[in-house]
Amino acid sequence: MIEMKYNANFTACSKCEKSGGRCGSSSQKPDKFVCYCWDGPRQLECSQKSQSEKKRPEIGIGIGGVLLVLVVLCIAIWYRKKKTGHSIFRTRCTSLDSSASDLEYGSKFYGVTLFSYTQLVKATENFDQANELGSGGFGTVYYGKLNDGREVAVKRLYEKNYKRLEHFMNEIHILTRLRNNNLVVLHGCTSHHSRELLLVYEYVENGTVADHLYGENTKSGFLPWPVRLRIAIETATALSYLHATDIIHRDVKTNNILLDSNFSVKVADFGLSRLFPTDKTHVSTAPQGTPGYLDPEYHQCYQLTNKSDVYSFGVVLIELVSSLPAIDMDRHRLEINLSNYAMNRIQRCAFDELVDPQLGFASNFKVRRMTILVAELAFQCLQHDKEFRPSMDEVLEALKKIESADYEALQAEEMVHNAAEEVVKMHIGNTPMPSPAEDDHAKLLSNHQLILSSPISVIDKWISGSTISSNSK
Repeated sequence: MIEMKYNANFTACSKCEKSGGRCGSSSQKPDKFVCYCWDGPRQLECSQKSQSEKKRPEIGIGIGGVLLVLVVLCIAIWYRKKKTGHSIFRTRCTSLDSSASDLEYGSKFYGVTLFSYTQLVKATENFDQANELGSGGFGTVYYGKLNDGREVAVKRLYEKNYKRLEHFMNEIHILTRLRNNNLVVLHGCTSHHSRELLLVYEYVENGTVADHLYGENTKSGFLPWPVRLRIAIETATALSYLHATDIIHRDVKTNNILLDSNFSVKVADFGLSRLFPTDKTHVSTAPQGTPGYLDPEYHQCYQLTNKSDVYSFGVVLIELVSSLPAIDMDRHRLEINLSNYAMNRIQRCAFDELVDPQLGFASNFKVRRMTILVAELAFQCLQHDKEFRPSMDEVLEALKKIESADYEALQAEEMVHNAAEEVVKMHIGNTPMPSPAEDDHAKLLSNHQLILSSPISVIDKWISGSTISSNSK
């Protein structure tokens, strides 16, 4: 074995290693110390230049690795957002809206007009509170004016109710295909690039029925009974149409019944419930209606049906008759709900306590008869058991018959019966006590007269000849 020896300089070796080199000896002079560096042997230590050059490839490899990881992460995040569609609902980055192609806006997506978020921000003056038209279970509505001069109502949906983008667009496609003169027209919505989900409806300028009955618009003029009955008929027409297309409105109330300049009805928020979950085990995740209008049977089974709309419409009918709100905390605690208030008075035939006196109930025979008939129809709609409620088709038919009935003939008939009743009373007062047989005859005549004057008998006779049947699902 060959042994090589050299005089080790420990100080020099330490400097050599600190500079990035390795200690050694010269091949020509084995006893001479040499510091082997990345760029070649040095006498004592590696130069600063050679040290930095040695680190440079290591730094380059490290930066490249970090960049590669970042690129992979960005691709993964982009793919996940694209797959789930959550970016439309979660993001608050304005660049998403601005990055969308301008060519997209004004185009059609499955027949739906797409509006840009910035366009609707401008139309509503940045969702100015002064432009707020109202709010409900699904969102807040703002007045807006588009660049082409069209007046619109922009509904800003609450984020907590958002579902998958694909489901939303599919349902919007369904809603835009509905065509009925008494439904508010849905113009379109924002695209999937938008930072918020907005729906654009036609603007209905005359406010809500609630406003005209007991709200801000009561100052502008009193709604006469013929107008109110027409509102009832047109609302029933819209709901009957929705039920025929398997859509439950789910939030029927006077605040969702709009009036145009001619006081024609435009029902709003129809079908929005289709966009949100209906799972009975997650009832808190979606609006289920408005207090005062809610179907009591819903609280038992947690499932809304078209009969739930019928119940809510019954409350609307009572509002039209009474000019009273669906909820009033100033009423007796058992009658805070208008439905309870009305049922109590209808059962006692105390219609004079229910009907708004300004309608002419006391002085106008036609108004008195029509309001009584509508109140009795509402009574049937407000039955707790949905099986005893009529369908919307039957309600619509009944309202049309009430509107078209010959009240002059009915008034003449009533006058004849009233005269006959007076004759009977006079006869009874001027004759001795009748025999048992005569007494029975008088009772039959009296009972017959009571039946003829009973509101229930009138609605049976004039509308269907019997109690309205219930055969809808």
